[in-house]
Amino acid sequence: MRTTFKLVAACASLALAGGAFAQKGETVKIAMIEGLSGPMGNVGTNQFKSWQYVASQLNATENPAGVKFEIVPMDSKSSPQEALNLLKSAVDQGIHYVTQGNGSNVAIPLAEAVGKSNERNPGKEVIYINYAAVDPASTNEKCNYWHFRFDADTTMKMAALTSFMKDQKDIHNVYLLNQNYSHGHQVSKYFKEGIQRNRPDVKIVGDDFVALGQVKDFAPYVAKIKAAGADTLVTGNWGQDFTLLVKAMNDAGLHIPIYAYYAGVSGTPTALAQGKDQEVYQIAYNHSNYTGRMGELMKGFKAKNNDDFYTFSVYNALTALSDAMAKAKSTDPVKVAAALEGLRFKGFNGEDAQMRSTDHQLQLGMWISKWQKVDAKNSYSLENTGYTFAPVKYLEPFVASTPTTCQMKRPGK
Repeated sequence: MRTTFKLVAACASLALAGGAFAQKGETVKIAMIEGLSGPMGNVGTNQFKSWQYVASQLNATENPAGVKFEIVPMDSKSSPQEALNLLKSAVDQGIHYVTQGNGSNVAIPLAEAVGKSNERNPGKEVIYINYAAVDPASTNEKCNYWHFRFDADTTMKMAALTSFMKDQKDIHNVYLLNQNYSHGHQVSKYFKEGIQRNRPDVKIVGDDFVALGQVKDFAPYVAKIKAAGADTLVTGNWGQDFTLLVKAMNDAGLHIPIYAYYAGVSGTPTALAQGKDQEVYQIAYNHSNYTGRMGELMKGFKAKNNDDFYTFSVYNALTALSDAMAKAKSTDPVKVAAALEGLRFKGFNGEDAQMRSTDHQLQLGMWISKWQKVDAKNSYSLENTGYTFAPVKYLEPFVASTPTTCQMKRPGK
């Protein structure tokens, strides 16, 4: 159960060496360092709006610290170097919280830079909220005290996905197609390990990588998938790289089942709908048909933005931050980071989520959902296509498939 925190009803604004007490109405700026333009800009822009919307909608239960979150957009153009420059700008502006998620190629150097900056600039510490970058290295050999991940990493997702695929008897020949950076290589690596444990009879008939955001024509890759005799496609592609892949499959009449991470991300549902009844399964921490509070947020976001709210980790990140600030009675990032470690809070799935203290990896359950036409039970229409991702199976929180190798260096130790 979530701990109930009693807020101080009134308090003068006090300048303290360690920071200010969290109080109702205090503004906490979060710099969103993200690719808001370029090939993946549609995804980043959707997520910026998601941060803004959720921050504006939190009720008193979800925001026990009573602070006002202000999201400050900073366009990295998906460039690691530009992200590092923007981090310096955020520090210079006195911002103590940054968030990023689209691309582990950005996330890993960004986390390292946050750690170094905090060492060099006591009193200007920054917490890095990772809401979507899933390379396991971030919470293993490259773990960082100031980094907190609110998405499930690839080992967790693959443990869940391959356990589900174990019972799908029509899977025999799998083709892997992923983006050519750390995330794509991790998807390939951990799928092979997971499928070997769960279905050693399955053959890998192809294992290709594509340059992130640079391929405009996926027809040659689709031709290779057909020629290999694949009956199943597994991909961690996201954004333009998934949308264009689906369009090429539609054009070629290739309708083999797809097992994916990010099939519900901006642009891809529209492409999937053009393929009519394409069989697609998604492994994610959510699905498209929530009722209750999350259903309200999804409908409200769509009404405001004519777009889909699909990055639910934003909700978990903001509620956890507020809980930690209430627990610490402060917005000082040093105190908030300590409060985040091991924090249990009520997540969007309606159950307790926990930020594991050993590596700062959120422990949460996941869903297998399936692409289908909307019906009375699953009525949310993605991108107004008349299709949706309906929940098929909930998987209890999966820990990493191997124990964490994180050796956390904590401040002052």
